[in-house]
Amino acid sequence: MIIAITVTLFFIIIRFTVTLFNFISNPKLTKVNRQYTDLVSILIPARNEEENILLLLKSILQQDYPNYEVIVYDDESSDKTYTICTEFASRYPQFSVIKGTSLPTGWIGKNHACHQLANYARGKYLLFLDADEVINKGLINSGVHRLQVYKLALLSLFPNQVMKTIGEKTTVPLLHYMLLNLIPLRLVYLTRNPALATANGQFMFFDAAVYRQKQWHEMVKDEIVEDDQIMKKVKQANLKSELLLANGMISCRMYKNYPDAINGFSKNALAVFNNSIAALLAYILLLIGGPMIVFMTLNFNLIFFMVGLILLTRIMISLSAGQNAWINIIFHPVQMVNMVIIAFLSVQKNLTQTNTWKGRRI
Repeated sequence: MIIAITVTLFFIIIRFTVTLFNFISNPKLTKVNRQYTDLVSILIPARNEEENILLLLKSILQQDYPNYEVIVYDDESSDKTYTICTEFASRYPQFSVIKGTSLPTGWIGKNHACHQLANYARGKYLLFLDADEVINKGLINSGVHRLQVYKLALLSLFPNQVMKTIGEKTTVPLLHYMLLNLIPLRLVYLTRNPALATANGQFMFFDAAVYRQKQWHEMVKDEIVEDDQIMKKVKQANLKSELLLANGMISCRMYKNYPDAINGFSKNALAVFNNSIAALLAYILLLIGGPMIVFMTLNFNLIFFMVGLILLTRIMISLSAGQNAWINIIFHPVQMVNMVIIAFLSVQKNLTQTNTWKGRRI
């Protein structure tokens, strides 16, 4: 019992320390006033995105960057995605749409779509966006500035998450929760260590010259969590990269209901832990089982110390992510239960080889 309590408190203190570091260092993309004019290729893989993609296309049209092209890759959609995009592109010459081909053997769908998009792009910089996002003024210019000043091969951002339903609010915050209390984001730039390599496929901004030389998406063509793997490849190539919070310049509504959120997160959860079931279960045990053991001690001082650190952690993460701290505190127990459900489903899908996404087996 004493060993379990000691390990639990050490785990909580370490996570609190990482969270505090992230909160103080404020790893956010800074909005700049200097205007850049290099051609940026905005590349959007889309599969069955008829409900989302028009919002993204309109937001791109309203941004303040002067020189860009937009290419949408319709990845064998069975809905009206292609029709919506082609009708929109017919009115604006800087927009174009590619009709995707059958997925080759050995490729994950999104990775293949991104690889194809890069082959068509003409820009000095390649910006890959997901179809369920909305960008705001200043994003592209600030991203180009960051790439140039810091000489980055890759800049990745975590967008602000839009959550409207209870199901979303009890699942989606787990994304920033795991990120900001496990990884000191500033160290992603400061160290070349692949162990501190993580990224977000919702926003991947590349130096095109380096991308065309390395062909990053082809290198990770069969990886589910391709963003993390690309970041590792970048570091292994001794190139500079950075991961930041979007600071309100891009937002995303990842899922619109509870089942979609659970299914979506369980698709990737095990891959985040390098497909190690033991590592995922150990994390869940420490995250949830450990605090339960501390509560069983009925030691008020110990419980007060533990709860205080957890609450402060949630507050700092919420403020950093642009989320409502009170809502995350209230829903914290439910979010932890959902974490267990996500972990269980992720392991189950891995063992039964039934992991699918948008009608494709992964």
